Amino acid sequence: MNNLPNYILEHLVIVLIATAIAVVIGILLGVIAYWVKWAEQAILWLVEIIQTIPSLALLALLMIFFGLGNPTIIAGLVLYALMPIVRNAHIGLTGVENHLKDAAKGMGMSRLQRLVKVEIPLSFPLIFSGIRISVVNSLSIAVMGVLIGAGGLGFPVYRGIQTNNMEMILTGAIPVVLMALVFDHLMNRFEKKLMRS
Repeated sequence: MNNLPNYILEHLVIVLIATAIAVVIGILLGVIAYWVKWAEQAILWLVEIIQTIPSLALLALLMIFFGLGNPTIIAGLVLYALMPIVRNAHIGLTGVENHLKDAAKGMGMSRLQRLVKVEIPLSFPLIFSGIRISVVNSLSIAVMGVLIGAGGLGFPVYRGIQTNNMEMILTGAIPVVLMALVFDHLMNRFEKKLMRS
């Protein structure tokens, strides 16, 4: 297909935009769950509930607010990407040892300074692991975007299904699998470097 590079590029852009938004929201929610104890279970429960909603049902709901096209699939990917990021951010922050927090406090750091300069850096390897999971999942879920008028590699897959054309289906499916494997490998290597540092 002559348009394959464009489909691949659009697919990547959709996933990367959604991931960037999810990282900001996810870390923020993870921090709130860590700081505000009464909100902790509510936040973790909410992101888990979102994860259980079937993708077609979620996209149909979002389409009411965002209409047809890329904004709807981006919003859906953001919601699906939240759980691993929020959960890992929360686990990472709560796992920072108390003596490190006390040392930072003893140096006169405020709560926000301790969070930014000590707690987030120490928990970042675990947060990054959540981001890796979100990226890999989003690459495959983004294929569903074709059903609500979004671009990306879902188009050749869907057209292949409609015309019973296995070659066209594979034209869209194989790049998704390859991108997921490449991203997972590269991000996993970076994650191991973070763990060792």
